[in-house]
Amino acid sequence: MYAGFFINCGGTNDVTVDNLKYIADGSYTKVGSVATINKTDLLPTLTTLRYFPNTQSRKFCYTFPVIKGNKYLVKTIYYYGEFDGGKQPPVFDQIIEGTKWSVVNTTEDYSKGLSSYYEVVVVSHGKKLSVCLARNEHTGTSSPFISALEVKSLDASLYNPIDFSKYALVTVSRHHFGGEDIISFPDDKFNRMWQPFKDENPVVTSNSNISSSDFWNLPPVKAISTGITTSKGKPLEIQWPPVLLQSSYYYISLYFQDNRNPSPFSWRTFDVAINGHTFYANLNATSKGVTVYAAQWPLSGQTKITMTPSPDMPVGPIVNAGEVYQILPLSGRTQTRDIIAMEDLAKSLQNPPRDWNGDPCRPKGNSWTGVTCSDQFIARVIALNLTNGGIAGTLPQTIGNLTALSHLWVGGNKLTGIIPDLHGLRELQTLHLENNKFEGSLPPSIEKLPKLHEISSDIQIKKLDAKATKQVK
Repeated sequence: MYAGFFINCGGTNDVTVDNLKYIADGSYTKVGSVATINKTDLLPTLTTLRYFPNTQSRKFCYTFPVIKGNKYLVKTIYYYGEFDGGKQPPVFDQIIEGTKWSVVNTTEDYSKGLSSYYEVVVVSHGKKLSVCLARNEHTGTSSPFISALEVKSLDASLYNPIDFSKYALVTVSRHHFGGEDIISFPDDKFNRMWQPFKDENPVVTSNSNISSSDFWNLPPVKAISTGITTSKGKPLEIQWPPVLLQSSYYYISLYFQDNRNPSPFSWRTFDVAINGHTFYANLNATSKGVTVYAAQWPLSGQTKITMTPSPDMPVGPIVNAGEVYQILPLSGRTQTRDIIAMEDLAKSLQNPPRDWNGDPCRPKGNSWTGVTCSDQFIARVIALNLTNGGIAGTLPQTIGNLTALSHLWVGGNKLTGIIPDLHGLRELQTLHLENNKFEGSLPPSIEKLPKLHEISSDIQIKKLDAKATKQVK
């Protein structure tokens, strides 16, 4: 299985936590500064962090090589540690694959001495996956930061039938009922964290030989080996998840397993309702186990799950574990052809803008510096303005693949080499190449661009001057 990446942000050494090796982050990001947190009793991954003080960059990205079309669980981990000399953690945005995923606000956790983590399930649409941080209106003079980062490959069957071409799933709650401890790797091979949940209801332990593969979404055996129940004839009610939910649609997955010794009678039937609405009628929870899920369920505020036993059931209902994810509509992405052309341009420049990583166009407001894009779900690059950017390097041949480009302005830099063929830029209206160190002459294809009405180029002016002198003679 393609395991993924476990990153120790800001660290120079590999560290191990819970049998997982977290590697230094220098291969996955080119920006930011590092800091060390000098506090005792911290996990090794929390003793260093990377922060991003640049106030001009529109985003700060980690980029990972992935398998196109694979499903990934991305986890970001934060521990402030007063790295910047302040007392209040900064507030900022995090971005997954060009979509604003959530606001990072670790203030409440940090005041309790805790780290914070966020999770999202996403499908990669290309051969690279980007996880980015960005300033927002609340960041002020402080800096976005990150302590650790995980990108883990998931089995294709998990969390279907969500349309991952349009949505991602943001983790809200993941609990095992009746347990004592957090469950994660190696019990959960995907390193999902299952928090313990207990209330006033009785706790039972399974007497069956359970297999994770018998359950949809492959919960770890430990997460379904305990449960909460009630006595015969009584409904089982739980206030779960234990957080107030914003009004939205959610993916809900509940896991049930009859805890009694396997026999022809070790099953129980009951109805499951969420906030008074039937979630699943006449559920049969056997000793082998069953998963029930809803792909788009509306929730708001506090949530109550009620399990009502069928008449004459000799035992009460039972529930073992549950997951809730908020459904996050993706805000689109840049057309693959444009991504490749822009990445080629970034490689051809010796010092491109510092935020030229991640998706060139998305999210809107966090595009690459100097890049303007169309508004479609699959965005196109329509303007490139690097005027007086202090940029050196060359223009690659693939810049001609930006077929939606209307304006190309790179004047006032230190660009060298020849101007590549631009015959593919059929939408180009203005072209500024002046005050660089280009060689040769403009390609003849420029004269055939149907919408081009403004050219500013030292090369062209020299050609025209020479032509005019010749005619005068």
